[in-house]
Amino acid sequence: MVALLSGKISIEVVIQVAASKFFNVLAKQFHNVPNICERIHGSKLHEGDDWHSTDSVKQWTLLIDGKVKTIKERIEAIDEENKSIIYQVFDDDISEHYKVFKFILQVNEKNDECACVKWTIEYEKINENVETPYAYLDFEEKITKDIADHVLKA
Repeated sequence: MVALLSGKISIEVVIQVAASKFFNVLAKQFHNVPNICERIHGSKLHEGDDWHSTDSVKQWTLLIDGKVKTIKERIEAIDEENKSIIYQVFDDDISEHYKVFKFILQVNEKNDECACVKWTIEYEKINENVETPYAYLDFEEKITKDIADHVLKA
């Protein structure tokens, strides 16, 4: 039997915030996310000079499944009209376990005060002993709620 090394997992979170307001935090205020989310312990611009450019690399220190992890991330594509962003994640803790790792964000308007946030993780494991990255999906669900709470209070 051949183990599947590649896959996609996803989660949808309904939030009581307009899609445009939620998306704006990730598309225009990404540098503020560590101040909003307790599971993000730190971030810095590793390469480039714009947090929202596809040329820039950010380094993040995250709390994933109770463990501190360090990753680097680059925006691969951003579509403001359709409220989607693809993040390529690499180096440090990711490259030890995965050849390919992407976070795909899609924010859909349900009505003026409610949105559905879908996170998909596309991955390719380096071998069959690597776990499916459900802990990262759990992390994305938690930061989605943190960001939504922050926007509601603003």
